[in-house]
Amino acid sequence: MSHDPYLDHPRIGSVRRKGVRRVLVITLLLNLAVVLIKGWVGLLTSSLSLLADALHSVTDSINNILGLVTNHLATPEPDREHPYGHQKFEAVGALGIAAFLGIACFEILKSAVARILHGGQPLTIGGPELWLLVIVLGINIFVAFYERGVGKRLDSTILIADAQHTMSDVWITISVLAGLLGVWAFKIQWLDLALSFPVAALVLWSAWEVLKSNLPWLVDEMAIAPEAIQKTVLEVPGVLNCHDIASRGVLGRQVFAEMHLIVEAKDVATAHRITEAVEAHLSDRYGPIRPTLHVEPPEYVSEELTYKPDSQQA
Repeated sequence: MSHDPYLDHPRIGSVRRKGVRRVLVITLLLNLAVVLIKGWVGLLTSSLSLLADALHSVTDSINNILGLVTNHLATPEPDREHPYGHQKFEAVGALGIAAFLGIACFEILKSAVARILHGGQPLTIGGPELWLLVIVLGINIFVAFYERGVGKRLDSTILIADAQHTMSDVWITISVLAGLLGVWAFKIQWLDLALSFPVAALVLWSAWEVLKSNLPWLVDEMAIAPEAIQKTVLEVPGVLNCHDIASRGVLGRQVFAEMHLIVEAKDVATAHRITEAVEAHLSDRYGPIRPTLHVEPPEYVSEELTYKPDSQQA
C-alpha cells in the first residue's frame, strides 16, 4: 500500500489523527461489550473455552487502548519532568497487561485440568446464550471490516493491524461457538474442555506479543542498525564521516539516536546547517527521531560504527 504524502501536511495530519482516535474509541466500546457478553455467558454456562475466548477478546481492547496512547503521542511533547517523552509509560502498562493475561490464562488452564481429573459442574447452554454469541460474532466482524476500511482510507497502520488482530478473534469465536453448538445439540461435554486449551494457548501468545513489542523501550534495545544510520547520514552533502552510532526506542514510534560526525565546514554556521540537514534526512527516512550529533575535527575520523566495550577497543 502506497503512502499519500498529502496526509503528512500538519493540518491534514491532525484531522487524520482525530479520525483514527474516533475509530479506536468506537471499536474500544464495541470490544468491551464483546468481552462483557462473552465473560457473562461463560460464567453463566461454566464454559472454560468461552472464558478463555473472553480473555483473548481482552487483547482487542488492549490494542485499542495502546493505539489511543500511540495516537495521542504521534507528535510527543516532552516536559520538564520527562525530557525524553512518555513512551515508557506505555511499555510499563503493557507489562501489567501481559502479566494479567498470563495469570488469568493460568487460572483457566488450572480449572480445565481440575475438571478433567476430578470432574466439575457440567456445561449448560441454551438457545438464548447461543444467539448472544452469534451477536458477538457479528460485532467482531463489523469491527474488523470497519477498522480495515477506515484504516485504508486514512493510511493508518494502527487501524489496519488492529483489524487483522480482530479478524483472528473472529475465527476463534467461530471455533468456540461450533464447540458449544456440539455441546448443546449432542451433549458432548468434552468439546468445551478440548477447546479451552488451544484458546488459552492463543491468549498466552497474545500476551507474549504485547510484551515483545514493548520490551525494547524498557531495555534500550537498538532501534536502527548503525550501518543503516551511517549510510543515511553519508547521503547528506557535507558529511565526511559518521561513527560511534547508537540508537534506542521503537522504529516508527520514537527513536533516540546519537553519533559523531565529521563535516566539511570552515565555520560553526556551516557545520550547523549540515547537522540540521542530517536531522531532517534522518526524520524523513525513519519517522519520529531525536538525534544527538557531536561534530568533531577531521583528525577524529573513525571507522568504528558503534560503541564497543573497553576490552575490545585495545
